[in-house]
Amino acid sequence: MAILLPDLPYAYDALEPYIDAETMTLHHDKHHATYVANANAALEKHPEIGENLEVLLADVEQIPADIRQSLINNGGGHLNHALFWELLSPEKTKVTAEVAAAINEAFGSFDAFTAAATTRFGSGWAWLVVDKEGKLEVISTANQDTPISQGLKPILALDVWEHAYYLNYRNVRPNYIKAFFEVINWNTVARLYAEALTK
Repeated sequence: MAILLPDLPYAYDALEPYIDAETMTLHHDKHHATYVANANAALEKHPEIGENLEVLLADVEQIPADIRQSLINNGGGHLNHALFWELLSPEKTKVTAEVAAAINEAFGSFDAFTAAATTRFGSGWAWLVVDKEGKLEVISTANQDTPISQGLKPILALDVWEHAYYLNYRNVRPNYIKAFFEVINWNTVARLYAEALTK
């Protein structure tokens, strides 16, 4: 049983004008597919460790040294993107009262998340995560590193690799970040938040 590339839960052009169809096609069918293929190739070398990427990446030291970085890069790339697609929606949703209250209590606004996305140098991600005490944090990670490796549970993610936005927004990342807020699936965020608090 290999890791599989998930289908997008909407059409490639469903997020327009905020995220264009060409970007979604390349992002999903090429970039994400490559992470899946490379993760499977790494796992084939050590079938004894299984294929549960969340478990493996929660403790990277348990991953055999010869495939560790490949799984951090490609396994993380798969998990990050699989979550990212679920966090986008062509249907307008609103932040729930519970999530809004938690964000206001922790940060006062979404400015911390926007800042994390704006200031991430080079390729990486901005995250809203729940820590082991059930508190919200905003972090950013480089490349395809996942918060799971830090013992954190992600509930909102923004891919700020150039491949995620460059066709439409060129080098103006802040415009892409602003557009992202128009297509967030807040229902998914609320579900992930509730799950993070109960586990």
